Amino acid sequence: MSTTAPDPVIALFDKYVVPNYVRYPVTLVRGEGSWVWDSQGRRYLDLFPGWGCNLLGHCPPRVVQAVQEQVARLIHVPNTWYIEPQGRWAQMLSERSFGGQTFFCNSGAEANEAALKLVRLHCGPDRYKVITFQGGFHGRTLATTTATAQPKYHEGLGPLLAGFAYAPFGDADAVESLVDDQTAAILVEPVQGEGGVRIPPEGFLQRLRQIADEHQLILIFDEVQTGCGRTGHWFGYQYFGVEPDVITLAKGLCGGVAAGAMLARAELARSLRPGMHAATFGGNPLAAAAGVATLETIQQEGLLDRTRQLSDKFRQLLQPLVDELPIVQELRVLGLMIGLELSVPGAPVVQRMMEQGVLINCTQGNVLRMLPAMTLSDEQAEQGCQVLAEVLRQYAQEKPEE
Repeated sequence: MSTTAPDPVIALFDKYVVPNYVRYPVTLVRGEGSWVWDSQGRRYLDLFPGWGCNLLGHCPPRVVQAVQEQVARLIHVPNTWYIEPQGRWAQMLSERSFGGQTFFCNSGAEANEAALKLVRLHCGPDRYKVITFQGGFHGRTLATTTATAQPKYHEGLGPLLAGFAYAPFGDADAVESLVDDQTAAILVEPVQGEGGVRIPPEGFLQRLRQIADEHQLILIFDEVQTGCGRTGHWFGYQYFGVEPDVITLAKGLCGGVAAGAMLARAELARSLRPGMHAATFGGNPLAAAAGVATLETIQQEGLLDRTRQLSDKFRQLLQPLVDELPIVQELRVLGLMIGLELSVPGAPVVQRMMEQGVLINCTQGNVLRMLPAMTLSDEQAEQGCQVLAEVLRQYAQEKPEE
């Protein structure tokens, strides 16, 4: 009987890396576009590249070239100096959004931390409460974990930060009932990503804008997943026609390079005064070069239009499964945020898809989630959906709900 030699990379992790992730027993070594290869030479079609960070696919050429050129000139300097790429990057984000000013950091959690600190600094000690939404996700720091209204993320971390109130996603009346004299802001994802690709009901975000205006609250859109073209618009708020006061960004912001950003209206931004907040690596030359290249790629290659085309393609390919298979409850698609809700656990589907050479995700236990690259081809979309359909048909025949 033949045995497979143990993977030395996995052995290294077992000995030296904190085991806070549940990892697949696969070592990935190379990526190109929507393909990724493991150490055994097997190729996978990646429909969830980098958990949504690789918005342009793996190793997008313009981003690779920009980082290679920048790393030979200047890798890192403190933010006590001016660097041209960061200023240009901020200009590009401002011109594509509501004209705000940008604070740069390294992740979505940091961007949301900056927004929460901005709220407190701007509104003062008597107004500090923030309303967030059940099923939302805002990060893993203590403050953003508290803002995340999912009890499973709170276990063992109490006491949590004071000042957060939770409303059902989509229920504007519940939001209004939570507002009091100490309320300062509303923090919401335009589409709940980790929460299961939950799209808000019509008029909900508009009503939040109205509530914020009536009570002089700061409206913050967490666009960590919806930002930078994921919805087919530069930012998710533009899809819904509702302009917030602050947006937070990360994931696809730099084509896979680690970065985060908070954009705020100028009259709010000035409250984040010198000495009150910082990020040592925030907006560093490498991230800035990658960020500029990412925005240029989306612009010059017409990828916002391409995103809308691919969105229609996935809807066309997957909607028949809702009618065909009893275990498929609902399809939710907005841009290249795709969720397929099942009546049964989704993890076995993810495992079987990986065995068939296609990578997807499961969130909330039963929602299959895809965040494919904007550069995905029609043929790749068809291939991935065909494998998914075959796996779901086999899974349905086993009647796992029984």
